[in-house]
Amino acid sequence: MPLGLARLASCCLLGLALAAGPALAQQKPAAAQEAPAPRPAQIDRNGVLILIRSTLLALNHANETGNYTVLRDLAAPGFSTANTAARLGEIFASQRAQKLDLSGVAVLDPQLTLLPQIEANGLLHMAGFFPSVPSQVNFELLFAPVDGRWRVFGISVNVGSSTPAAPLPAQAQPSAPQPDRARGHEPPRAAQRPAPRKNGMPARKPADHEEPPGNP
Repeated sequence: MPLGLARLASCCLLGLALAAGPALAQQKPAAAQEAPAPRPAQIDRNGVLILIRSTLLALNHANETGNYTVLRDLAAPGFSTANTAARLGEIFASQRAQKLDLSGVAVLDPQLTLLPQIEANGLLHMAGFFPSVPSQVNFELLFAPVDGRWRVFGISVNVGSSTPAAPLPAQAQPSAPQPDRARGHEPPRAAQRPAPRKNGMPARKPADHEEPPGNP
């Protein structure tokens, strides 16, 4: 199952690890059958927090030490079969190079963009992010049931900006009009009234040697 995250275009993909379990390699039956729709997972908030934090902290520990054996051993058998410790080191090499610190997930509360749900293949699927400044950690996780416990089956982690990016200023072009960006168009101003007319002629101020009309 693909785990690509539909996030901001400026996000930098840092790591993706998927398990190719036997269920994914099974051939489809001859008679096409509609797959059942995902259903909400029967798991409470504390259980969700434990799964998310323990998985990302295990990844953080592996990135810090360069040893992905523990992360691999904690995962579901399908994950361990598809990913050796060396392969996991290659997948998450960019995170080590950038010294990405995921320890903040231990105290921050995640915001879920995909509530926990059970997919048609029985995997537990969830996605979300940990808000922080200036970057936020985006994640997508898959878990498989193993001996009555959920064990990681897929990990996708990337980091993106938590604030909207302002457009870069264009080069100055005096002849080109500057568009309005942060406000609406102002209404046109009302036209000034013409000066009052008298007897069909526009009124004017009398000269110093003239007397106002109507005086003898």
